[in-house]
Amino acid sequence: MTSRWVRLQAVAVSGSACEGLLLAALPLLAVSITTDPREVSLVNVFGQAPWLLLSLFAGVLIDRVRRTTVLAWAYAVQVGTALVLGAITTAGALTLPALLVIAFVITSAQVLGDGASGALVPELVAPDRLAHANARLTVIDRGVVQFIVPPATGFLIAVGTGAPAWLAAAFALVALVLARRIPSESIVAARTHPLRDLSAGLTHLVRTPLLRSITINVALGSFAASASSSMLVLYATQILHVGSVGYGLLLACLAVGWVLSSFVVQRIVDRLGYSWSMRLAQGLGAVSPLLLAVLPPWPPLIGAVLVFMTSTVLVWNVCSQSSRQRFTPAPLLGRVLTSHRALAWGLTPLGALTGGLVAAHWSLRGVWVMVAAIQAMSAVLVWFQLSPEAFRRTEELAAAAA
Repeated sequence: MTSRWVRLQAVAVSGSACEGLLLAALPLLAVSITTDPREVSLVNVFGQAPWLLLSLFAGVLIDRVRRTTVLAWAYAVQVGTALVLGAITTAGALTLPALLVIAFVITSAQVLGDGASGALVPELVAPDRLAHANARLTVIDRGVVQFIVPPATGFLIAVGTGAPAWLAAAFALVALVLARRIPSESIVAARTHPLRDLSAGLTHLVRTPLLRSITINVALGSFAASASSSMLVLYATQILHVGSVGYGLLLACLAVGWVLSSFVVQRIVDRLGYSWSMRLAQGLGAVSPLLLAVLPPWPPLIGAVLVFMTSTVLVWNVCSQSSRQRFTPAPLLGRVLTSHRALAWGLTPLGALTGGLVAAHWSLRGVWVMVAAIQAMSAVLVWFQLSPEAFRRTEELAAAAA
């Protein structure tokens, strides 16, 4: 384990604490302004839009500038945004339009930070440890974002609406300082036009059948997940009848699944291989939203379903990220990772908006019925597209290209 890898994990802890505070606070602040599902869903729409609008250009930047520098820039933006949110909430001047702009900027910084961090991983760990490394970063991120921070956010808002933002600014500042202390490989100055660079990363992703299939299925899953997550705060308050602290505890249940699965994900991949790991994860993942739609509103039972759901999601996400890192040349990695997110996560604003419309015109439970149907369709696609033969063929082509 290199010191650079340890430092990247420390950055992930501080950065995730900042993001967790902000992302947990935004829905609660939105509900304090309005309870209209369509307006509440707009926070997710604006919060997810940068994955579609900015990811491709972020990838070009990540492959043109030293990656730790990009990581530091991302946290500098987080510091400024958190300070602005803290100031306007403490002054009692928060409005829905202001909250939408803040949600957009927070995610814009995430686009840069997540892309740079993902591109750094192959520099710091051996190829046969990619699954373990990605699982570790995912657990740090989700463990802090959804387990440790959300319950605290509920208490902090009870103390003062601006408290989560002030604390988030402090964590982002720590992450900024730590990121600046990670040595990384220098980037050869590109002489090509940025749009041509952008096209190269996108072309590699689309023309590699395995990576293209993964991206298509992640797009379906992201649409469904965004629809459900945008309505989770209303599901918690109107169906389960829990307050802000209870909502935070539900988010903590999501993180428990990530953490529990992280201890076995490398063993699962080693024993089953990438193909079967992803097939089983997607198939089991289609069951969870159906349970949320039909089970009685007993919070401990719903919490257990959320634990199970994210246990399967972690296995999928680790295999998905590791596949892009394994089958992409290092000079293209930043652009391929962000191109994937642009295509795969670009549907999340539409998913959030759809979740709000379904909840408003049908029912909150109807959102999870829709999600279950989408996940089942994705499971069928995964079974046929991500076969062991598809992985073997891609590995042979990547070796030949190298």
